[in-house]
Amino acid sequence: MSIPAGLVRRLCMTHSTSSKASRAAWIGLAVLALPCMITVMDLTVLNLAVPRPSLALQPSGTQLLWIIDIYGFMLAGALMPIGSLGDRIGRRKLLLIGAGAFALASTAAAFSTSALMLIATRALLGLAGAALAPSTLSLIRTLFEDERERATAIGVWGASFAVGAAIGPLVGGVLLEHFWWGSVFLPGLPVMVLLLVLGPILLPEYRDPNAKTTDVLSAVLSIGGILSCVYGLKQIVQDGLTPIALVAIVLGFALGSAFLARQRALEDPMLDLDLFRNSAFNAALGANVLNVFVSFGSFILISQYLQLVLGLSPLQAGLLSLPSSVLAIVGPMMSPLLQQRFGTATSVAALLAIAGVGFGVLTFVGGPLAALIVSVGWTLWALGGSAAATLTTGTIISAARPERAGAVSAVAQTGAELGGALGIAVLGSLGTAIYRNAVAAALPDGISPDLAAAARDTLGGAMTVASQLSDAAAAANLVFAAQDALTLAVHIVCGLGAVLSIGCALAAAYYLRPAADARMCESPCEAEPALAA
Repeated sequence: MSIPAGLVRRLCMTHSTSSKASRAAWIGLAVLALPCMITVMDLTVLNLAVPRPSLALQPSGTQLLWIIDIYGFMLAGALMPIGSLGDRIGRRKLLLIGAGAFALASTAAAFSTSALMLIATRALLGLAGAALAPSTLSLIRTLFEDERERATAIGVWGASFAVGAAIGPLVGGVLLEHFWWGSVFLPGLPVMVLLLVLGPILLPEYRDPNAKTTDVLSAVLSIGGILSCVYGLKQIVQDGLTPIALVAIVLGFALGSAFLARQRALEDPMLDLDLFRNSAFNAALGANVLNVFVSFGSFILISQYLQLVLGLSPLQAGLLSLPSSVLAIVGPMMSPLLQQRFGTATSVAALLAIAGVGFGVLTFVGGPLAALIVSVGWTLWALGGSAAATLTTGTIISAARPERAGAVSAVAQTGAELGGALGIAVLGSLGTAIYRNAVAAALPDGISPDLAAAARDTLGGAMTVASQLSDAAAAANLVFAAQDALTLAVHIVCGLGAVLSIGCALAAAYYLRPAADARMCESPCEAEPALAA
């Protein structure tokens, strides 16, 4: 991703000085960009590797979804409390602690021997990742005092995330082509070791003398509420509407309500609820969250489709995503030009509409042109979705006063992480439910309950079960039925993604137009010139 101009201006207005950065500062910037790249790559590379652990560890459908999305949930929930912890103990110290924890958790994940162990290590990876991104940005502000140099440095910092997302599938494809599935967690090890060695030498320490105590209770309430609701949703997919699922969902809403009530009562809340009185902020944040929601939720199914239905190798699947990866970097870079020429509302609406068309194309996967359809759909989403995310992030930042830019940027980053995790949880659960219902009707007679459950959970499980059947015709029918079920899940989930993207485009065209911008500044915000463009 790239950093919007509005955010760069706000970050750079804090200090104004002509002091030029040293060569060590620029080397330090390169060191800081690496962990940002790895935290994103660690998520995208797993999307490609999903079929391998599903065959090796035999997780249930629910466990497979937890393996994928627990990282995003922990990262999103811990960003704000762990970021504030860095102000108290030192941002460099927190960065180094996060790097060490990330390295250890990556090693444990690579050598996991069960689905539960992989879920636990992925949760630890999310907590470690939450210590990396906020610390890197705050240290960049310390390293670069000159406004122009700081703007360049922040641009490099933002581009590192896009690069990580782009190269993740390719790196994963190469590793999975030659090594076991756990190898996808190991590329971060040398990066974290390099950070631990060079960090104390090249990076300055910074502590906020006026930092306030981290509100641990707010963090526990927010993470607990999210995980409880998601657990209930996944239990409904797996076992139906059971008392345990209902209790989990009710508990999640109760914890969420307690979190909101606490934010209203605190003098210095973790989440400033006044921000949500601004309709431009709400529209941009909603579009940003849903944009990530539909992309992560659908692409996790598509990665399985490419390998388990089309039979592509991980490397071939990674190469298929290369055009979209390039546009995921180019799109954010061209978005400011679109904004200047056509305005925020028109640009965001058009880009989200292009992303919606991309999802619409993906609803036609199947047949001899399936790989081409996936590539075209991915490319359209990358062009529209990534550029739209940049502009909506800029609108989110511009909706607040300059002194609140730090808090609102944390909300934007948390919303994006949470949107991705929820997309995997909700749309992944929907895809699992569609798959289970379709496969259940195709199970051969006389199959044991354990084998039937394994076949219904995942396509990888169905293929394993088919290999154990003595009847070749029944085995072939089961594989075909499971592949058709996953294809149906892709059609429905991508169709939903198209509807949500087009809906967000219409909302952006209405709420982000110049007339709306003028009315919204009657709420507690200041207008940003770019908003009225």
